[in-house]
Amino acid sequence: MIELDDVRAAAARLAPRLRTTPFLHSHVLSQMTGAEVLVKFENHQFTASFKERGALNKLLCLDDAQRARGVSAMSAGNHAQGVAYHARQLGVPATIVMPAATPTVKVEHTRAHGATVILAGETLAEANAEAMRVTEERGLVFIHPFDDPEVMAGQGTVALEMLDAVPDLDAIVVPIGGGGLISGVATAAKGVRPGIEVVGVQASCYPSMLCALRGEPLQGGGNTIAEGIAVKYPGTLTTEVIRDRVDEVLLVEESQLEEAVALYLFVEKTVAEGAGAAPLAALLARPAKFRGRKVGLVLSGGNIDPRLLAQVITRQLIREGRIVTLRIPLSDRPGGLAKVTAVLRDFGANIIEIQHHRTLLALPAKEASIEISFEAREREHAHSIVDALRAAGFLPTIV
Repeated sequence: MIELDDVRAAAARLAPRLRTTPFLHSHVLSQMTGAEVLVKFENHQFTASFKERGALNKLLCLDDAQRARGVSAMSAGNHAQGVAYHARQLGVPATIVMPAATPTVKVEHTRAHGATVILAGETLAEANAEAMRVTEERGLVFIHPFDDPEVMAGQGTVALEMLDAVPDLDAIVVPIGGGGLISGVATAAKGVRPGIEVVGVQASCYPSMLCALRGEPLQGGGNTIAEGIAVKYPGTLTTEVIRDRVDEVLLVEESQLEEAVALYLFVEKTVAEGAGAAPLAALLARPAKFRGRKVGLVLSGGNIDPRLLAQVITRQLIREGRIVTLRIPLSDRPGGLAKVTAVLRDFGANIIEIQHHRTLLALPAKEASIEISFEAREREHAHSIVDALRAAGFLPTIV
């Protein structure tokens, strides 16, 4: 296992080359949850992810001959960019293998950092097999995304910074994918403050680390917005560290992850990817566990597709009753639609979209139906609009 001294040695190596990210109190999130909430903004790293820490520490531990031969990695996201960026800064050739279906923007970002990118395989397993082949063929040093002591130690420097800033933290909540980040964090946190609680968070559709800890068959599959922790096979080394030093692993649902991403944007004015928002999702889902305690959340990264972010925002506005869609039956007579829109106008609703159905065979010949989406100020405002439509003789149904 790695120890506190390993993390401290990593911190000394990283200090000249890596910024200390902000660790700030959130007044609004504290009010919402009843805990004293502080957020570690790892999305402020140059590549917008904590992954730089482990990658850089591993690179700095290489000898001259290893640096001259170069390094390799397999990743479809943050680890690729972390390795590529810091390898370029150190003058180390980097080869990154990415699955063939990796979004073009991630491939181009990795190339822009100076790495040679190889697209291979339809799955992460196939890409990893190609990475192993290239590594052996070219005599490269493979930088594992999580199951490596020097990578784990580098990630643990997050906790040293948090406890340097706020020594009396009661708990640190950390996302878990393969387990590299939480292994380093737990090692550092328990070493500095033995009584602190370290809590891991996984997406419910990828509970692989929790399964490993329980000795159950590994599970993982399906769609999640937390791609960064959608790992089916956790690390061997990381599993043992987590078993020994992490107090609890929690699961969160997709709706909770979406809410947390949206809250970071609305409240903290910062962009969190799904994995980075997982600790906040756990806090929101289980406020009683953390109430009255000083809790540090690791916002591990901010690399989220803008289209996905837009969809998450829209879905959150719907949950909050600020975007509403109604289905309203109408008599097929001139002026019916105008009467509906007049009610929305009078109550200050902003119409987004209207679909007017007059020819559907499911409707009687003398009836029509509309679906109308509008923006409201808040849920109560939306309810007042629905009540006004009913008072005007319509029968709206919320879709």
